[in-house]
Amino acid sequence: MAAERIFDRAVSVRVRGCGCEERRLNVRVNIELLSISNPVQKKDLAVRLTDDTDPFFLYNLVISEEDFQSLKSQQGLLVDFSAFPQKFIDLLQQCIQEQNKDIPRFLLQLVSSAPALDHTPVSLNVVETNPFKHLTHLSLKFLPGSDAEIKKFLANCLKCLKEDKMMLEEKLKRTEEDLTRQLSYTQQSLSEKSRELEKLKNEWTSYTTALSNKHSQELTSEKERALQAQTQYQQQHEQQKKELENLHQKSIQQLQNRLSELEVINKDLTERRYKGDSTVRELKAKLSGLEDECQRAKQEVLSLRRENTTLDAECHEKEKLINQLQTRVAVLEQEIKDKDQLVTRTKEVLDVTQEQKVILEESTEEKLRHIEKLETTIKSLSAELLKANEIIKKLQGDLKTLMSKLKLKNTVTIQQEKLLAEKEEKLQKEQKESQEMGQSLRMKEQEVCKLQEQLENTIQKLEESKQLLKTNENVITWLNRQLSEVQMAKKLDSPASAHAGGRAAVSPLSMPDRPSFHSSGLSHPISPLYAFQNFLEPIHSKNGNSQCPVSKVQLNSQLLKATRCSDARTAPAAGHAANKENGEQLGLESKYLKKKDDSIPLRGLSQNTLNLVSCAVLQST
Repeated sequence: MAAERIFDRAVSVRVRGCGCEERRLNVRVNIELLSISNPVQKKDLAVRLTDDTDPFFLYNLVISEEDFQSLKSQQGLLVDFSAFPQKFIDLLQQCIQEQNKDIPRFLLQLVSSAPALDHTPVSLNVVETNPFKHLTHLSLKFLPGSDAEIKKFLANCLKCLKEDKMMLEEKLKRTEEDLTRQLSYTQQSLSEKSRELEKLKNEWTSYTTALSNKHSQELTSEKERALQAQTQYQQQHEQQKKELENLHQKSIQQLQNRLSELEVINKDLTERRYKGDSTVRELKAKLSGLEDECQRAKQEVLSLRRENTTLDAECHEKEKLINQLQTRVAVLEQEIKDKDQLVTRTKEVLDVTQEQKVILEESTEEKLRHIEKLETTIKSLSAELLKANEIIKKLQGDLKTLMSKLKLKNTVTIQQEKLLAEKEEKLQKEQKESQEMGQSLRMKEQEVCKLQEQLENTIQKLEESKQLLKTNENVITWLNRQLSEVQMAKKLDSPASAHAGGRAAVSPLSMPDRPSFHSSGLSHPISPLYAFQNFLEPIHSKNGNSQCPVSKVQLNSQLLKATRCSDARTAPAAGHAANKENGEQLGLESKYLKKKDDSIPLRGLSQNTLNLVSCAVLQST
């Protein structure tokens, strides 16, 4: 005879007795398939009702195929004997699902004809409640267990509890051995690491002392090297100073050479200035258009940034929700662990009670007189067991609710992950668009920077050309002033020099191919070379170092007018002439002789005139 267990769970049942109020009771339903192959192979369905709190509560029902046919005809069942156990289990599971509700749809009723369940036959009804009526799907009659059956049931329970106890004792021994091994290993590792720490401390102290000695030696050597380097640098500085003075003198000469070229470039610069003005106007128009485009692009970028900020905030909120869900899952797992610990404690209590029961069974023959006392102790232990079973049932209900909540949370998290993936794709697209817009903005900003650099270069060139024009005007005014002084000196010396020499006499410093000025009224433009040649005469006469015969030249009336105009222009510079008569140096100021990198040479002044100017300045000093 082989038994196959199909169902074994605790179910809440409503107990109804004759003339008593309805009450609830937790009953364990055990369904087994019994296969008998003695003369003919048969299968019977055995259903057993027990109460975990009351070990003497036992009701049995064995349904054979012949009994099932009569039950099928009586209650109008539409299921065969092979499918009946599964359908009965399905009904019980529906009752378990609905038992925690206030108004359950499916419920189990245990009906007895007596006022109390006192070893009387009982019928178990599976009832479906409707607003209209109560429908009984199935009604099974159970017989109370005899004394032999109750003893057999209790013996089986004790056997199972002993096996569980042996398993737990073996596990405890294993865990104690593992913990002792781990303790010994950790103590050894601690001692080894403490030794290593002491060694490292000693090495560190020796290393720090060696390093401090090395650093002190290196500091002294570095100070000596620094002193040597300082002396070398001073010598090099003096040499460089001398070289720079020589270079400065050479640069002064080069600047004088470039003055002649500046006049040539002056005209080109004026033409370029006009062209630059036109280009500047065009560039300004382009700049205004580009600035409008930049403003539009900036507005678009601001809108995109706002969208990005909103999306980031949504992502952050969803991440917070995910973290909260994860923390809740961890809390639920911790609660499950705590409940497992409670179950183990209850099992330990059960083990203790079973040991006591074994002792009682062994001493039953000797202590028949103390049965009443033992019954009282058994009742107290049964009350404790009832409380433990109630706690276990509550924990199982909590576990079911937690599992359902976890399933719901997993579905919610999957949906949220999908939404997050879609929003991340949108974010990536928008980021790509914003990057493209940023690249276009950068290109436009680079173009604007280039245009601004071109504008600044043109403005700098214009300012330099203006400064060069001012310097040229100052040079011209200075030359005109010197010419006027020479002419006045010649007017004073004209009667004495008219008798001594002729009109066609030429100065030894003048060029031979220059035509002389006659009193016939011919007007030729005066050159700077001729002005410098005539400028040398009064310098020689003032110094008195060399007496050279200089020819008299009669100036034209137009030339006199030009000199008067130049004197009128150079009226603010009369103070300089007075200072020259008092003994100050003649010639240009030092600021006009400085060399500039981007300077433009003047037109109209040759190398000979510049040499003559330098000679005149040196002789005057």
